[in-house]
Amino acid sequence: MRSPADGAQLLLPDMRFLDQEELRVILLDTRNGVLGIPTIYRGSLNTSVVRIGEIFRPAIEAPAAAVIIAHNHPSGSCEPSPDDIRVTQECVKAGKLLGIDVLDHIIIGDGRFASLKERNLGFDR
Repeated sequence: MRSPADGAQLLLPDMRFLDQEELRVILLDTRNGVLGIPTIYRGSLNTSVVRIGEIFRPAIEAPAAAVIIAHNHPSGSCEPSPDDIRVTQECVKAGKLLGIDVLDHIIIGDGRFASLKERNLGFDR
């Protein structure tokens, strides 16, 4: 993984057509090599509620040095919601406590994606 686009391209083919929101975590080693991509949660048509601890459980078990959080919007839009930004902020804080870098939060839409890191939403400046 060298950029948000790398993470998005890895997930886009599978996640862009899902009819339910899913949250996945790309687990990365110290060289940003992919260790795995577990699905953390499957939500309803337009919502995904997940505990922050559940996002980091597979990263701790791996053990992963960093993660990229990703979820889809079944509507096809990849615009981040206020909840998306809030969850990102919480994950970044939790990651710092755990020593696991949150490199990005990617939202998958229909054929496109948004990087919250690139938009500076939920990440420290």
